[in-house]
Amino acid sequence: MDKDHIDSQISKLEEKYKDSGQDLSSYLDGLLYQRYLTYWDYINLDTLLSIQVPRTHFPDEEIFIMYHQITELYFKLILHEQKQLVDDKSQDVDFFIEKANRINSYYKVLISSFSVMIKGMQREQFMQYRMALLPASGFQSAQYRMIELYATSMENLVHYSERDNFSSDDTIEELYEQIYWKKGATDKTTGEKTLTLKQFEYRYTPRLIRIAKQVQNNTIYNKYQQLPQEAKNNKTLIDALKALDMNANVNWPLMHMGSAYRYLTKDDTQIEATGGTNWKQYLPPSFQKVIFFPELYTKQELNNWGKQWVDHIFNPEKVNSNDE
Repeated sequence: MDKDHIDSQISKLEEKYKDSGQDLSSYLDGLLYQRYLTYWDYINLDTLLSIQVPRTHFPDEEIFIMYHQITELYFKLILHEQKQLVDDKSQDVDFFIEKANRINSYYKVLISSFSVMIKGMQREQFMQYRMALLPASGFQSAQYRMIELYATSMENLVHYSERDNFSSDDTIEELYEQIYWKKGATDKTTGEKTLTLKQFEYRYTPRLIRIAKQVQNNTIYNKYQQLPQEAKNNKTLIDALKALDMNANVNWPLMHMGSAYRYLTKDDTQIEATGGTNWKQYLPPSFQKVIFFPELYTKQELNNWGKQWVDHIFNPEKVNSNDE
């Protein structure tokens, strides 16, 4: 053992703890007395495995719960990377690319894992245990709304039908009232908000407004716009951001659509979602045209956003005829 190295480490520890009000000996006693760390304690495994609490006796409900919990953990990973990008002051394009690629890797896992929902449950069980979940809905994922707020300027999240009427000059509160996902949980005939949306707004509106104000003019899109021109033209960065747009605003919603069609349609009849959301109007990318980085696309690309992919689900005959 290298005594000089040990002495150096002890000196560094004394320096580290000198302002804590305790001497190094006290901290060494704590190190001596504490238990060895185990894997299960470190990740709180017993707690993690105890939080799946089905509301019914159907076995597949536990799959449904665990899948959504896993999804929320991946959302947290995405937010973890987004916050680092938003907080970064270096304008280092390599750092930007690294974080965008990490976010894309998380989305790719989410997108590929959706087969657990589409193929991994019995439709008959789902149609029964879902009735015990009312009015809860994946629509109420606050983390997903936060991901959108960190990603792009809020005017880009205004519902497509109203987007031309708003800009960054409008207040956060005004933009929030017109955000696209609210229309997905509003009765088209009466204009009345569903209970799902009312619960969500009551619980999360103050927090979402606060985040939107914190990142105003400092979202990931803003950070890209503020880069030097040479960095903005970096093809690797542009490709990474376009992939992020595609993953978040086309591929991920389409996987939801595939699941919705699997479980919520029968004999061409649409079944209501547990939260009462208008999922046929809410999920298709070509209906919402949510685009985080619009500067990266041509006008034609913006106008045709997501249309080809949605045709695969809504109009497969049209797609097949175009391929011939």
